[in-house]
Amino acid sequence: MFLLVHCYVNAQIFYGDGGTRFNEAAHFMGTNFVIRAIEFGLFGFLFLHIIQGLMLASKNSARRATKYAVSAGNKTSKWYSRSMALLGTLILLFLILHLSKFWAPNRWSQLTTGEEKPLYSMMHDEFQTLWVVIVYVLGCISLGWHLVHGFYSAFQTLGLGTHKYKGMINAIGIGFSIIVPAIFAAMPVCFYLNCIH
Repeated sequence: MFLLVHCYVNAQIFYGDGGTRFNEAAHFMGTNFVIRAIEFGLFGFLFLHIIQGLMLASKNSARRATKYAVSAGNKTSKWYSRSMALLGTLILLFLILHLSKFWAPNRWSQLTTGEEKPLYSMMHDEFQTLWVVIVYVLGCISLGWHLVHGFYSAFQTLGLGTHKYKGMINAIGIGFSIIVPAIFAAMPVCFYLNCIH
């Protein structure tokens, strides 16, 4: 849900109105008490997800001190399923960059001056730097692969990933894993190429 709402708000930049709709949506998200409360919960769940992922990766590594002589490869699991720790780490690095560039300066400004930063202008300026755009695009690609595995796994964990619905859940998951990260990745690329102003 967070990704869908975040994607919708950020996609407002494509209206070509100089960021008016985007800034209005960002203002609502940044000042609404309910959204702010959910934000703190989200950070808590994100932290728990990172800890759980690290513990799981460590546990799996400790279980088998000696690696298999021959890897089964994609016969038993997809490469992205076996690379959750790596993809998660790349996403974490991307999140640290994202939060330090946008979220933290905006929240700090709200706390110290009572005013929000002009987020659309900040996006425009930050995405003129090629390495920032590249990191964002790589972060979005990592997110996409992470979601391909995570979407179905979430349903499986909740006991909803039955054989009857597996195909439908996988199809929705793949669509979600492509469309949402693609929209996120398009934003820095479009700013960098001056497709939007």
